[in-house]
Amino acid sequence: MSAVSDAPSSPESGPPARLPVRAGLGRFLVLGTVFVCAACGLVYELELVALASYLAGDSVTQASVVLSVMVFAMGVGSLLAKRLRCRAAVGFGAVEAVLALVGGCSAMALYACFAWGGHSRSALVGFSFAIGVLIGAEVPLLMTLIQRVRRQDAGGAVADLFAADYVGALVGGLAFPFLLLPAFGQLTGALVTGAVNAVAGGALVLWLFRRDLSVRARWTLIVANGLVLAALAAGAVLTPSFERAARQAVYGPGVRVALRTGEQEIVLVGGGTSGRPLSLFLNGRLRVSGRDEVRYHEALIHPAMAAGPHARVLVLGGGDGLAVREILRYAGVRSVTVVERDAEVVRLARRDPGLSGLNGGAYRDPRVRAVTADAFDWLRGSMAYDVVVCDLPAPELTPSTKYYSQEFYGLAERVLAPGGRLVVHAGPLRPDPRSFWTVDATMRSVGLRTTPYVIGAPRPGRGSPHDWGFVLAARSPVGLRLAAHRPRPRSLTEEGLRAARRTAERVREAGLPPSTLMRPRYGE
Repeated sequence: MSAVSDAPSSPESGPPARLPVRAGLGRFLVLGTVFVCAACGLVYELELVALASYLAGDSVTQASVVLSVMVFAMGVGSLLAKRLRCRAAVGFGAVEAVLALVGGCSAMALYACFAWGGHSRSALVGFSFAIGVLIGAEVPLLMTLIQRVRRQDAGGAVADLFAADYVGALVGGLAFPFLLLPAFGQLTGALVTGAVNAVAGGALVLWLFRRDLSVRARWTLIVANGLVLAALAAGAVLTPSFERAARQAVYGPGVRVALRTGEQEIVLVGGGTSGRPLSLFLNGRLRVSGRDEVRYHEALIHPAMAAGPHARVLVLGGGDGLAVREILRYAGVRSVTVVERDAEVVRLARRDPGLSGLNGGAYRDPRVRAVTADAFDWLRGSMAYDVVVCDLPAPELTPSTKYYSQEFYGLAERVLAPGGRLVVHAGPLRPDPRSFWTVDATMRSVGLRTTPYVIGAPRPGRGSPHDWGFVLAARSPVGLRLAAHRPRPRSLTEEGLRAARRTAERVREAGLPPSTLMRPRYGE
């Protein structure tokens, strides 16, 4: 076999490639490689968007940055690939090897920049551009290869190529949330995708187009793909250690629980016998701090509970049980329904010694019922409640904005019993008050009368706001009513639990409307 590539300088006018299979099967294999590469390329894009949203929090901004940079880079890559078309097989093999390495390691590198560098925006733009250039270079090279397998009119070749590309993108887009994330997680999922990318590209060039390669080019691609696969395999083996080290860099020492559910990443730091106050992080953001959570939850719960009847209470979010702890201080409470979208948060609140100790064993009380559902969906078919508590992520986080919309507050207003109140955590007032007052205006737009209030955070700092803003709302004007004394803590004795169980059964069996239930005084 000749040691020099037979590909001429003008691929369109050259002879057909000498393939080890028939032209029809060769064309099918090229289109199959297009399919696989398109699926891998979309997974890289979604991986960057998902990880950047997790690290930075604003999914709209992160998606816009990734997609716009990547689409621009794809155009650049297409132009640069024109120089490689005279040696399309070698060029495609090299592009796929580099893309597999860069795309497969992108998630781990981005997370490392965030954990040890404190920022990831420049790395996000850099990886988006690099991956986009490599993806853009694929199409001209594949177009040349498919024409060398069997010549056809340009329109038909383009149609076949893009059909395989779009179907592959569909499969990659579905595989990312339903297969890769649940089975492997973000970091390992990207590494597995890179390995699939390297195998598909390398197999096409080193087997189907091997006669287009010189001996030197063939061995160069074999060694390059071997090193790429070895690097991806090493990354997969080291991922658990890397994640532990990165979490320690982000959260500090004392990480007790770190798990990824279908909804989010949950990290518990401190608590128990560690001697450190417990901290709960959801998707990298501090959700609960044992240093000041009592101040937050008292401000969230007591004004709403003190303003009127509170026999039936609905808590949207708040699966940690800390809001429920404050609600159960009132003896007149007959039932508490907690709607939490992530069942794992409730499980930890029940079973983790640190978190269950902090919430006072709130889920042991038989009046408390936890439901795994989206708060928006739950409100559509809900019953009437005296108090509705929205203990949801801050409104500045894009995935949470639907819980601060007119539609959401309209549904919440419908489930309020006569005299019922709705209280919302509206985010911090400082340094930017626009988000807070937007929440207030949105609640008023559905006919609610609002009373906004704010309380300062005792220890503002890393991960903690300067203050917490709340909005108390009802169909008629409602003021802040605070008693001179704080409600007494309830001890979960066996006698108390039996009494609570009888109360809960009475409410469930009788099905009494809230207006017929006892209306206790504040602090009762």
